[in-house]
Amino acid sequence: MSELAPSYPQPSASRFFLIASFGVLLVQILTEYFMGRLPICECGYVKLWEGAVNSSGNSQHLSDWYTPSHIIHGFLFYGLGHLLLRRKPLSAKLLLAMVIESGWEILENTPLIINRYRAATISLDYFGDSILNSAMDTVFMMIGFLFAARMPVAVTIVIAIIFEIFTGWMIRDNLTLNVLMLVWPLDAVKAWQGGL
Repeated sequence: MSELAPSYPQPSASRFFLIASFGVLLVQILTEYFMGRLPICECGYVKLWEGAVNSSGNSQHLSDWYTPSHIIHGFLFYGLGHLLLRRKPLSAKLLLAMVIESGWEILENTPLIINRYRAATISLDYFGDSILNSAMDTVFMMIGFLFAARMPVAVTIVIAIIFEIFTGWMIRDNLTLNVLMLVWPLDAVKAWQGGL
């Protein structure tokens, strides 16, 4: 007489996508480590906030002036997931967002993009992110994603516009200008960003 196989609770699809999302973040961290990225700032300490844009500490600590851009990534990726995965759980949409953001973070820290930033933008002192900063960029994207999932679309759009205007005013850079100057650099914008 054969025994019935013991039944174990099957993980839900949502749990699978959530675990996979954290797996993507781990892959991002390990990939950047094997790419030779520094775990933390070369200065040897960690700051909650780095407010100097044109400094060796920019893109090295927990947050900086580009953190709002990553929160906006989360807004945008939630919208994309809503369009492409309408009938899937929120965690599946988050996994899509994590794959895109982590893929970008890895690409952004390759010589191809680092040299592009240095040649086409005012980021002459940019040598890539620390692993900590890059991982936090992804975490801030997740925060933006979850915010967009819970808030009305109008609120999310207003906050994105406020972030863009505020960072544009404070540092003459934001997500829109960053993408523009990476893809289609304009001398007039570069001069304005440089304060000329």
